[in-house]
Amino acid sequence: MATPSYDFIIVGAGVVGPALATNLASKGKTVLMLERDLSEPDRIVGELLQPGGIQLLEKLGLGAALDGIDAAPITGYEVIYEKNSVNIPYPPPPHQTKPAVGKGFHHGRFVMNLRRLSSETEGVTLKQATVTEIIEKDGRIVGVKTKENPEPYYATITCVCDGTNSNFRKQFVQTRPVVKSHFVGTILQNPDLQAPGHGHCIIGSDFSPMLIYSISPTEARILCNVPMATLPSKGNGDLKKWLETNSLPHLPVPLQKSFAKALEDESQLRSMPNQYLPAIQYDVQGLIILGDAMNMRHPLTGGGMTVGFNDAYLLSEALGRLSSDELASHSHLQIILKEFRRHRKGSSVVINVLSIALYHLFAADSPELKILQVGCFEYFKCGGEHIRGPASIISALTPSVSLLFYHFFAVAFFAIRLNFVSKIKESGLLGFFIAFYQMFTTLWTAAGVFLPFLFKELLY
Repeated sequence: MATPSYDFIIVGAGVVGPALATNLASKGKTVLMLERDLSEPDRIVGELLQPGGIQLLEKLGLGAALDGIDAAPITGYEVIYEKNSVNIPYPPPPHQTKPAVGKGFHHGRFVMNLRRLSSETEGVTLKQATVTEIIEKDGRIVGVKTKENPEPYYATITCVCDGTNSNFRKQFVQTRPVVKSHFVGTILQNPDLQAPGHGHCIIGSDFSPMLIYSISPTEARILCNVPMATLPSKGNGDLKKWLETNSLPHLPVPLQKSFAKALEDESQLRSMPNQYLPAIQYDVQGLIILGDAMNMRHPLTGGGMTVGFNDAYLLSEALGRLSSDELASHSHLQIILKEFRRHRKGSSVVINVLSIALYHLFAADSPELKILQVGCFEYFKCGGEHIRGPASIISALTPSVSLLFYHFFAVAFFAIRLNFVSKIKESGLLGFFIAFYQMFTTLWTAAGVFLPFLFKELLY
């Protein structure tokens, strides 16, 4: 029996794969989606969807994926610095008056809904299979081989969406993700959150940042930054000891008890590398790489799924209009991909650069970054546009490179001004000269944690 051929094969059915498959199939394309393991995943990534991501999910026809999974509403952020706090609510979406809402949830439940809804779409075939090889013939990718089926699967276009640890990315590109820290997470039961319904970002001058957000009405995920490329051992208890020493004491007192209790069950500790991968360049006939396989950012701002859904929407809208002959034409496909790369930057550049810049400020491992960290918190405390602008960016409701640039460097100059006031108050004229010197080093540091990443993202 001949193996059927499809318009698209999608390798990976995590978050981006089902979104891409669903929208392509809604436009009459036939899609085979292959996933190594169709059981419910248990991961600490992809648990927070920003309001802009929810809008994209609805545009993709997958809004129902948030139903029936005990998703918790997220209405903004509470930033806690040295026991002081500032509330950052999400603004209303454009042309609306009601404040926007994000969602926190168990990643696995969300993914299972995405897979179910996608597989129920006419034109989508979902199979559990491990892809072992991407088939190339006469310089073009024509399909895949799997461990389970002796016969290859063929398609006009093969899309690699196999996530952060992509098995096939390295086959086609030389760029590797950069890992400088890890998030270690567990679940807090019935935590006493300072601002229920908000993500909590806990930062300080002498400890690594922590992020807490609800994933159900009774549970919250806590993610503790461990600023190491290699984690302490979980097996011998070193990881637990590190968290007890370096994270637990810096939590708000009402949360310390629930975190200490969660640490008693070390089997529940999950970790993930905080990876950065600028959007990769490749030119392979018949191949598209998408999602975290193509582009990663720091997870601090919870923007990864929003970028993924935006990419899936833009690409499927463009590819869905093509005829079979146009899909098979490499020159035609390259035009589409060039337009896709240009259009995606409006959202991806902002979300990616924001995640890296905020992480550097919140992790603050140098005197200049500590100056910027204080300045950022005090900037938020000013309220008004000092909150509305950053909130509209982090929520992905109105991503704007110019707005991000403006607020980032507004924070930098505000921080420098505060440092002048502080140093002069402490040391008089000597303090002025110290602050004058730090003005230049702080600006240089600010530019160094913003501009290189901005250029990398824009050049793709």
